[in-house]
Order: sequence, then structure tokens, then C-alpha cells
Amino acid sequence: MQPDTNYFTSGGVPLLAGPVAMNYYVYIIYSDLLQKHYIGSSENIERRLQAHNLGLSTYTSKATDWRIIYQTSLTAKTEALILEKKIKKRGAKRYLEELKFSGGGAAR
Repeated sequence: MQPDTNYFTSGGVPLLAGPVAMNYYVYIIYSDLLQKHYIGSSENIERRLQAHNLGLSTYTSKATDWRIIYQTSLTAKTEALILEKKIKKRGAKRYLEELKFSGGGAAR
């Protein structure tokens, strides 16, 4: 059995579901305190947000009120890195406005 294979059970009988697809997230977080956006990517978005709010990331360490205002899931890490770079080049606020995003923090 391959380690990247996911199994489910139905009535105690294991069912092979095929290889587990890894998800890579591109996210934009916002701090009301700093009135700033941060763009990043991660395989585990909850753990990454926690690291931002604990001050474990240099850029985001000056605030502890970061919240996710946008996220998207991609299946390939290269896709996520390309999108992250695209958003950073364009700017988070502009990118969100182009998506007609109306969440908190984005339209400030």
C-alpha cells in the first residue's frame, strides 16, 4: 500500500479511494490594527494563520489580529506559487477589487 493512498470504510470494509490530492492554499489576510494585507501560500492554512498571529512570521509579527479575508485552493504547489506571485505583483486590494470581493478589510 502506498502512503499517499486514502482509504475509507463502509460497514467495516476498507474502500480504496485512490491517491490523496494535496491542496495548496493561496490566502490574503488582513490586520485591522495595521490596516495592511498579507498574501501567502500554505498547505495548512489554519496552522499558518496561527503562526502569523503568534508573531512567528517576520512581516506579520507586529499584529496579532490577522484574519483570512480570501482563500483559494489549488492542487499543485507550482500553481499556488504562481498565483501568490501574481497577487503580490498586482496588490491584494486591487486583486480583491477585480474579483469584486466585498469582505471586511478589503475595501479600506
